[in-house]
Amino acid sequence: MRNSVELENVSKSFRLTRWKGLRRTVAEIPAVNDISFVVPEGESVAFIGPNGAGKSTTIKMLTGILYPTAGRVHVLGLTPWRERRKLAYQIGAVFGQRSQLWYHLPPLDTLELLARIYNLRQQDFVRVRDVLIDRFALAPFIHIPVRKLSLGQRMRAEVAASLLHKPKVLFLDEPTIGLDVIARQELRDLIREWNRTEGLTVFLTSHDAGDIEHVAERVIIINQGRIVIDDQVSSVRRRYLGSKLLRVQFQEKPAEIDVRGSIVVNRTEYELTLEIDTKITPIPSVISEVLRAAPVADIAIEDPPLEHVIAKIYNRTGASV
Repeated sequence: MRNSVELENVSKSFRLTRWKGLRRTVAEIPAVNDISFVVPEGESVAFIGPNGAGKSTTIKMLTGILYPTAGRVHVLGLTPWRERRKLAYQIGAVFGQRSQLWYHLPPLDTLELLARIYNLRQQDFVRVRDVLIDRFALAPFIHIPVRKLSLGQRMRAEVAASLLHKPKVLFLDEPTIGLDVIARQELRDLIREWNRTEGLTVFLTSHDAGDIEHVAERVIIINQGRIVIDDQVSSVRRRYLGSKLLRVQFQEKPAEIDVRGSIVVNRTEYELTLEIDTKITPIPSVISEVLRAAPVADIAIEDPPLEHVIAKIYNRTGASV
């Protein structure tokens, strides 16, 4: 298996010039500090960290907008800042805050314009266009100007447009920002489906734990310009959070429940949610206490949201969420 992305001992510093009267001082501000990782072809990776951690700088080096101060960067075997034009034909990019769709034109016109920019043959364009319209459910609004679309519709069209030239790597920067719950889930499902069925390599940055959990297989966490975690999403959850959520619905008002290592997350008259530290008290012992409190109508054991995991990692590495 080939690697889509390769970074080796990459650093990037910015020069900050300050003037005090006629005296000038120059300081080197490190943004990325000696990071290395590879992303195999077809993998879906979340690249996350607090604000100022170095995420955007890294993506800009991967797409050829910036060049590193030191180290080696290859994307699809190309050096991004030296072969940026050639690379542009093989990668796609979606930025949640910036649009590649023409605001006053319908999405179909943008697709036709992009087909000319990427020099697509008409028959290839029509075939891929029709697949994208079908898979991303664009037909109901494909002829409506972008300015009249909802944010969820626009983001579906954004991702579809980025896939028109069949890129091998898709860079996503906060793709679901501002979307409602249903639109977020629809977009996540579409990205994940394209990754699985088309072998597309996905490189995602997001502050939304749902994006990470539903789109990515692997998570790389960067803090203060250094990589602090590089592991499978499932492994990060197991490794950094030894707790479970216990949700209980009672048939009648329960007696007081006091379990070592537990925190009450939510309580109503007939419902209770506990976060259990399983290292202190195992789940079977907690369930025994719950069953003694009152007759139980329903009980569920869940993993805590990934937000909790990430928050704990940030705290351990000295970052802020």
